Amino acid sequence: MTLHQIPNTIKTDSFWMPFTANRQFKKAPRLFSSAEGMHYTTVDGRKVIDGSAGLWCVNAGHGRKQIAAAVERQLMMLDFAPSFQMGHPLAFDFAERLAEIAPKNLDRIFFTNSGSESVDTALKIALAYHRANGQASRTRLIGRERGYHGVGFGGMSVGGMVANRRAFATHLPGVDHIRHTHDLTRNAFAKDQPEYGVELADDLERLVGLHGAETIAAVIVEPVPGSTAVLPPPKGYLQRLREICDKHGILLIFDEVITGFGRLGTPFAADFFGVTPDLMTTAKGITNGTVPCGAVFAHRKVHDAMMVGPENMMELFHGYTYSAHPVACAAGIATLDIYKDEGLLTRGASIAEYWRDALHTLKGLPNVVDIRNCGLMGAVELSSRDGAVGARGYDVMVDCFNRGLYFRMSGDSFALSPPLIVEKSHIDDMVSILGDLDQAGGLIIALAAAGVMPREFDQA
Repeated sequence: MTLHQIPNTIKTDSFWMPFTANRQFKKAPRLFSSAEGMHYTTVDGRKVIDGSAGLWCVNAGHGRKQIAAAVERQLMMLDFAPSFQMGHPLAFDFAERLAEIAPKNLDRIFFTNSGSESVDTALKIALAYHRANGQASRTRLIGRERGYHGVGFGGMSVGGMVANRRAFATHLPGVDHIRHTHDLTRNAFAKDQPEYGVELADDLERLVGLHGAETIAAVIVEPVPGSTAVLPPPKGYLQRLREICDKHGILLIFDEVITGFGRLGTPFAADFFGVTPDLMTTAKGITNGTVPCGAVFAHRKVHDAMMVGPENMMELFHGYTYSAHPVACAAGIATLDIYKDEGLLTRGASIAEYWRDALHTLKGLPNVVDIRNCGLMGAVELSSRDGAVGARGYDVMVDCFNRGLYFRMSGDSFALSPPLIVEKSHIDDMVSILGDLDQAGGLIIALAAAGVMPREFDQA
C-alpha cells in the first residue's frame, strides 16, 4: 500500500488510466503535484527522485522556465497553424535545428505528435519508398521479439511484447519477428554491451530465406529496448543487422523514441553505436516532455526517391492535424537550446561509468538475477515469485516510491534512466534506496536486522 497520500481529496473514477491496473491504483493513489530539477513533489509534500526522467522524456530535468516562456509567447502569437498546404516559420526552423544534430544524411524531418505516431509514420514511409522505387512487392515489415514500438496498429504489430499483442486480436498482415537478444545464461550482469549474441542478427537471414528479400520492406528495432527493461545489444549486433539489410535492399529503422536526445551520451544511439539507419523515429525528449511532439528522421535517399512526378502532386499521403504544431515547435527549439547551452546531448558520457558501477553494486541482493546498463540507462531484473509474475516488481516499485524514488517497472524488472542533469549524489541516493530494499516490500531486511525471520518470509 502507498503510505503517503492525502485521503479523500480527489475523485478518481472518471480518469481511465493508461497502462495501469486502475482498480489497484485507485485504492492507494500515488500522486505528484509538482516537479523541479531532479525531483517530483507528491501531494503530501514529499520529494521523490525522478529515476526514469518521467517516461524517458524529461531529459533536461523538470521545471525549465525557458521552455515555459517559449510556449507562452507562442500561444499568444500563433496558437495553431495547419501544415496541410500551409506552414509557419517555426516548423522549418525546428526541422533545420534537428537536422543539424542528426546523423549524416538523416536530415529530412517529418513531424508527428508521439512515438507511436512516429513509428506508424516510418513504417508507411518505408512502404511508400519501395513503391516509388518500383518494388511494390516489398510490403512485409519485420520487428523483433520483446520490442516496443508504441500502441498504434502498426507499432503493435511489429512490436514484440506479448501482453501488448495478446490483448488485441487484430494485427497488420505480413509482419514477422526476429529473435530478441536477452540471454541470461551467457550475459547476466554484463556491463555495457554484452559479449555474446552477435549471431542473433543472422535471424534476419532466416526470414529472408522464408519470405524472400523481395517481399521485405523494412526491419525496425530499438537500438536499446527500454520498455522491456533495458536490453543493450550484443557487441557487433547492430552493425551486422545493418550489413544484412544493405545486402538485401531492406530499410533499417531505428526506434529512438527512448534513446534519442542524449540518453546514451551521444545525440542519438545511431551515433553511439556507429550505425546509421535509413529512418529514425523520435519523440519524448524532443520537447523535454513538455508538449506532445515527435519526428521521423529520414535519410536523403528515402526522401529524394519520393520527390518524383508532377510538382503539384502530394508525395506522401500522410500527416496529422497537429504535425509541426507551432507550440510544440516553440517548446522543441527551446529544448534544443538548453541541450546545446548545457552540453546535455553528450553529458551522459562523462557520468556513464559512475552510473554503471553504482548500479552493479546491487549485485548479490536477494532475488537480483541480472543488472544491465548502457549510457544513462539501467535495469535490475528480479526473479519472479511462483505463479505471480510482476508481483515482486510491483512491491519494490511501491516501496521505493514511499522511500523517495520513482522508476519504471516492467514485470519483475525495473528500469532507471534519470534526467541528463543527474549528479553523482543523485545516483548515490537512488542506489542507496534500492540497496536498502529487499524484494518483498522492505520488510525482510528490517526483520533480519532485529534478528527475526518469520517462516512466511522464507520465499519472499
